[in-house]
Amino acid sequence: MNKAVNDGVWSGSWVAERLGVRLEGDDELTGMLGLALRRNPKRAHLLVSNVLGKHVPQSPSVVYGAGFALGRRVRELLGAREAARAVVLGYAETATGLGHSVADGVGLAPYLHSTRRPVAGVARAGGFEESHSHATSHLLLPEDPALLVGDGPLVLVDDEFSTGNTVLNTVRDLHERYPRRRYVVVALVDMRSAADAGRLEEFAREIGARVDLVTAASGTVRLPEGVLEKGQELVARYEAESAAEGSSSSAAPSGPVAQFPAPPSSGAAAEAGQDDNPPGARGTARPAPTGPHPGDDPTGPCITRIDLHWPPGLPDGGRHGFTPAHRTHLEDALPAMTARLAEALPKSARRVLVLGFEELMYAPLRLARELEQVAGGVEVRYSTTTRSPVLAVDDPGYAIRTRLVFPAHDTPADGPGERYAYNVAGAGFDAVIAVVDSVADTPELHAPDGLLARLSAHAPQVLLAVVPSYVPGPLALPERHPMLPEPLRGPAFSSYAPEEVGWLLQDLSDVTLEAPTEEREEAIQSGGAHYAESLPVEYQPSEQYQELFQAALAESAARLAQAAGAVTEIVLAERSPRPVLVSLARAGTPVGVLMRRWAQFRHGLELPHYAVSIVRGRGIDANALRWLAAHHDPRDVVFVDGWTGKGAITRELTAAIREFEASDGITGFDPEIAVLADPGSCVRTYGTREDYLIPSACLNSTVSGLISRTVLRADLVGPNDYHGAKFYRELAGADVSVAFLDAVSARFAEVMDAVDATAKELLSGDREPTWEGWAAVERISEEYGIHDVNLVKPGVGETTRVLLRRVPWKILARAGAGADLDHVRLLAEQRGVPVEEVAELPYTCVGLIHPKYTRGATGADGRAVNL
Repeated sequence: MNKAVNDGVWSGSWVAERLGVRLEGDDELTGMLGLALRRNPKRAHLLVSNVLGKHVPQSPSVVYGAGFALGRRVRELLGAREAARAVVLGYAETATGLGHSVADGVGLAPYLHSTRRPVAGVARAGGFEESHSHATSHLLLPEDPALLVGDGPLVLVDDEFSTGNTVLNTVRDLHERYPRRRYVVVALVDMRSAADAGRLEEFAREIGARVDLVTAASGTVRLPEGVLEKGQELVARYEAESAAEGSSSSAAPSGPVAQFPAPPSSGAAAEAGQDDNPPGARGTARPAPTGPHPGDDPTGPCITRIDLHWPPGLPDGGRHGFTPAHRTHLEDALPAMTARLAEALPKSARRVLVLGFEELMYAPLRLARELEQVAGGVEVRYSTTTRSPVLAVDDPGYAIRTRLVFPAHDTPADGPGERYAYNVAGAGFDAVIAVVDSVADTPELHAPDGLLARLSAHAPQVLLAVVPSYVPGPLALPERHPMLPEPLRGPAFSSYAPEEVGWLLQDLSDVTLEAPTEEREEAIQSGGAHYAESLPVEYQPSEQYQELFQAALAESAARLAQAAGAVTEIVLAERSPRPVLVSLARAGTPVGVLMRRWAQFRHGLELPHYAVSIVRGRGIDANALRWLAAHHDPRDVVFVDGWTGKGAITRELTAAIREFEASDGITGFDPEIAVLADPGSCVRTYGTREDYLIPSACLNSTVSGLISRTVLRADLVGPNDYHGAKFYRELAGADVSVAFLDAVSARFAEVMDAVDATAKELLSGDREPTWEGWAAVERISEEYGIHDVNLVKPGVGETTRVLLRRVPWKILARAGAGADLDHVRLLAEQRGVPVEEVAELPYTCVGLIHPKYTRGATGADGRAVNL
């Protein structure tokens, strides 16, 4: 909160008493907002946020946390699937940092903010007007014109939602160009009047889209009759008093300060440093200089310049778009950049302000927040300069206590003018770190009446950090990749018929990749190997185990047929009328074949089906995606897997698709996985959420077309190669792959009515993922003292994998579980693993990997660490 609030005085009371303005609404409103006056023909009062970091210096953790929390609420509102398809749009200049923080909270959403800075060579993707603002025109200048294309939700972020006009203008413009089904409006405060409150719903009906509103607090401003004229009179009186007292363009720490922009011919304009022929060119990128600037005044204040070593090619904000890949790049670079700031601060500094620049809010905010966390004993505050002229009155009941005035220093397109920094003078800062972009690092910045000189008059130490202004070059098409080979097909590769599946893999059958289980785990545990660089020795089932498989298949074939039919019907109804099935090799491949067979049986459709590799920690095979995009519409692709456990592959695929979009510029792939069974409640497209035995989980390659797990090793897989796999031709005598498929598809006719009923129920019900599987795994991990969710494998399928491929510790079985666990009990007996019955287990069974061998082996990077 600002000083007035800390003193127990509401920072809106001065305006409220003199104009009769009232703030009504949530209890937290007066803590979040103060009031000030400005010269504006449309609105006299200004709501001054205490958590935005624009006019009131605030803890950067509070500022970032406010936006991030709103983003998390948007994510909860949309659900993980829709949130992954969202785009976030922030408003210049005030909400550029807030919008970016909201995008961080949403998760994988790319971010774009409107701008008032035209950039040469960058085409407009849209624009709109802000009716009550002193500067109205907003431009949308994404580097990638496809950023706003698509039917995923558009999230619009502003600091306040007052009349709704700005949002309606934005949506109206964008909906004509890029129509979509859903919009989410996000603001710190909803301050609409009763008359305005219904307009958003009416507008949503008008355009045929859903519009949601997410805010931190709500209320309204009660304005008495004639408030505009009364406010203008009050401003004029204080201006005159200020001029009479000899106040010039800088703020004093005491007494009222009221200096508004004067006409260009006046002395005040000249004093502000306005220039009819400003130097510098807009729309060009200059690197952040490391030494004295050519325009520096040698007689001016001493400014310490800090070279941040800003990463080349990383945008300075969201003016031209900020992708998840950019976000990762920034997170990696922040610690080193912040260390340079901390090292440059004087040792005696105890109160430091990081001051951003107009639209450049997010980069300074993240630097300030990181500095706050690492600079022990230093109170860090954050705010930014602004174009908005506001009356300053040094009274505890007024939100803008002091004001610094200085000439614009970024050669603005609308001509020279004054700029402002509020509540900086007299705030007791030992040091101010000014962060600007290189377009704004001009002689005006360093002039005797420029921003740096103004700051030097009120802080013993002023530091300058310049972020290179990012300007897109000509959009380069991704480098053309060499011609990728056609998919492998049986019988040359796999025991499936050639029309059943095409494998987007390379054949590594002649390479020795197998190692004994314990030896392989020890190699992974050492940190020198990734699980995908080798293969486990294929389990050879005993006669007794094969009999269990056949019994399980006979028992569950109809149940599997019903689930396969139901998930296919959902895909046809919701995803695409002619989907391209892309199974995740290899567990997803039998399911993909069954879905293809159902579509053919019930609808006469011949659906394409391919199998691709996805590797935990390394993502999906990008070359396979390139081949698919070259031969099919990515929007028709439906990824298929067998079942979910705790949802690790679901998360992996979502992140991998976003990275692929950022690297290749190819969009349209939907990361939502369709599965036969979703016991972990991780996806929306499934045939059942029951945890029962899927017999294809009982075996390895001999139920998966004789194909191994996929392999990704640098000496075998080049940058233009598909991931690899082996075809175990020598196991043909034990192969039951086609027999499994035939046994299930033979039951299609008898389950048609059940499939129709199941699909109808699922399509009309709530299928939003709850991720309850993940929560259960976390609980089990703690209850059994493992403290690593990656060593807990929930569900019948995952437990079977533990017993076949890993070093199991123990098996948890739900009390009373029947034939679904016969094969698990047999495998556990063969390997000497105890089976512990648990009364209230959310899954039929859970496999626990032995911490001695594999602690961390199935973590995000696929590696293990020593105990």
